[in-house]
Amino acid sequence: MARRVLWGSLSLAPVTILLHYVADLGDTADFVLAALALVPLAWLIGEATEHAAHHTGPGIGGFLNATFGNAPELIIALFAVSEAKFEVVRGSLTGSVVGNLLLVLGFSLLFGGRGQLDRQSTFVSLGLVALALMLLLIPAVPSWGDDPERDLIVALSIPVSIALLVVYLAVTWWSLRRHRALHTSDDPEEMVGWSLPVSLSVLAVATIVTALIAEILVGSIETFAHKAHLSEFFVAAVIVAIVGNAAEHGGAVVVAWRGNIKLAAEIALASSAQVAVFLIPAVALLALLIDPLALAFRPVELCALAFSVALTTALLWQGWSTRGRGIALIAAYGGVATTFLVAGDRG
Repeated sequence: MARRVLWGSLSLAPVTILLHYVADLGDTADFVLAALALVPLAWLIGEATEHAAHHTGPGIGGFLNATFGNAPELIIALFAVSEAKFEVVRGSLTGSVVGNLLLVLGFSLLFGGRGQLDRQSTFVSLGLVALALMLLLIPAVPSWGDDPERDLIVALSIPVSIALLVVYLAVTWWSLRRHRALHTSDDPEEMVGWSLPVSLSVLAVATIVTALIAEILVGSIETFAHKAHLSEFFVAAVIVAIVGNAAEHGGAVVVAWRGNIKLAAEIALASSAQVAVFLIPAVALLALLIDPLALAFRPVELCALAFSVALTTALLWQGWSTRGRGIALIAAYGGVATTFLVAGDRG
């Protein structure tokens, strides 16, 4: 049923593009339609990469998963960079990590109930996020008392980004093999693979359409935030972050509901680690080709990351999931989202 809904909702993308260029509905309608259209597109990109992985083997297949699995978030971030919306970029990235650790993991535990987790995988992922947090302090702290976009902060961001990518590559073989397994379904309908040409064609088309939708989304954020009386930071850190990960979020919850809580938890945790040590530095380095991005994260963002890692570590320390722990994580995300709302844009 969910797959039928996702296939049907793919029509939102051409409708959104058509209405944007023909009907001129306004930025608020554009933002809402673009956000909704990105959900099935993110799912389709994930489907195409998984089918391609059946033909390319675990190494190349894992690389495709790592690269294109984050395509919606990456594209949104780069369009925001091109429009100099640096707070939107940073907010959406930190919001993605926090959302995976608290919201997605929380709902996975809630729907999955009591079960044993893979303790080694859990703490590798949490350790990677913690390491990223410590390295991100290097460019962030000097930015708190002065212009966060100045050249010094950009210069500090480059070696930090390279270091994070080196860490990512050091664990990539283990993590990417695991990442592929996390998305393997027991549904016979899903196990029927597409041919490699079909998979790559779908992937290419979906990525191009995602870029068009992302451009509409980023271009309408400012007006949407103003009319909704929300800060651009909150819209990016909460709404855009959830939308960019929506398909994978839904996948984790469905897997948990089917009874595979170990798998669901690993989807959420591996996704958070991948954003922290792969997507953030990738965006920072690619931004050098467009408009240099300083990894000048605000104290509220880094505190939210630290709190999320600490709470998740404490709740999962024994390697077991319960519905109560899921509720605690969801409640914590509500608190973080409220903090983001109160924090507003950088002064």
